[in-house]
Amino acid sequence: MELTGTILRGREFEPVEGRVIVGEDGRIEAVEEAAVHSADLICPAFVNAHTHVGDSIAKEAGRGLTLEELVAPPDGLKHRLLRAADREELVAAVRRSLSFMQRGGTAACLDFREGDVEGVEMLRDAGDGLEIDALAFARGSVDAMHAGDGFGASGANDADFDRERRATREAGKPFGIHAGEVDSSDINPALDLDPDFLVHVVHPESVHLDRIADSEVPIVVCPRSNLVTGVGLSPYEDLSERTTLALGTDNVMLNSPSMFREMAFLSKLSDLSDDEILRMATVNGADLANLEYGLIEPGREARLLVLDGDSDNLSGVRDPVRAVVRRASVDDVRNVVFPSA
Repeated sequence: MELTGTILRGREFEPVEGRVIVGEDGRIEAVEEAAVHSADLICPAFVNAHTHVGDSIAKEAGRGLTLEELVAPPDGLKHRLLRAADREELVAAVRRSLSFMQRGGTAACLDFREGDVEGVEMLRDAGDGLEIDALAFARGSVDAMHAGDGFGASGANDADFDRERRATREAGKPFGIHAGEVDSSDINPALDLDPDFLVHVVHPESVHLDRIADSEVPIVVCPRSNLVTGVGLSPYEDLSERTTLALGTDNVMLNSPSMFREMAFLSKLSDLSDDEILRMATVNGADLANLEYGLIEPGREARLLVLDGDSDNLSGVRDPVRAVVRRASVDDVRNVVFPSA
């Protein structure tokens, strides 16, 4: 397979005119500079590093409710709606969200999966036949973790997750945990678990920033969700100076799972560079789950996004990276290329 256009090559997303050669094994064989007659813009597919797609049955429900009223177990609004829905309805709603993500260039999502083993099985059923990697960071039990792709803990104030942490190490699977979403009280206990990544970290104090820098634990930030729930916004620049950041869209109840929207939102409320935000949306998320894509360079799995550079929205763009982060949308997607799926 050969794709031509302006290629965002390597970790720095250097724009080069040329072609990407994809082998029969689904890996990138070469990135060649050449004069080509194509306005296409070729970039790595996205990795949505934090989702709750089970809530797809409750889009835009709960206006005016607090975060606790929306999502706190067992009687938050989302949990009541999940209990009231049947399995067929839940699976169909999740599949619609996965399909939307795939069409918008997302190659994988790291889903914090409620419902124990059954919840993992529901996500598998919803993704059956799709090309997106819907990874289940299971919640509820060690058995669910073994059935899924890792463990996604709700927060260190909710329970003692030592057993689950030991089990993920033994299984060689990643362990992520919410921390610092509402306040700072659960950040130190979360860090004590030596997690593979944290989610949110809206309220770190100086001691937490020091520990994050020492441990270099990656952090997934979800700016649109944090704004909607009223918990505040993470200190993105301070965190970025200390560790690797990835980007997630969080709860489908509150936000569309669009990485285009998440990148554009973050670019306008932070001083992070466009290059850094695109890394957060691609390779940094891939690294959390040990995925072999996220960059356009030889040897990587070819999970690629082709944008129509001659669309009404993108025609005349002078800075391709800035355009992907701040301007592009699902309407500009010409093709998603997941040949290894």
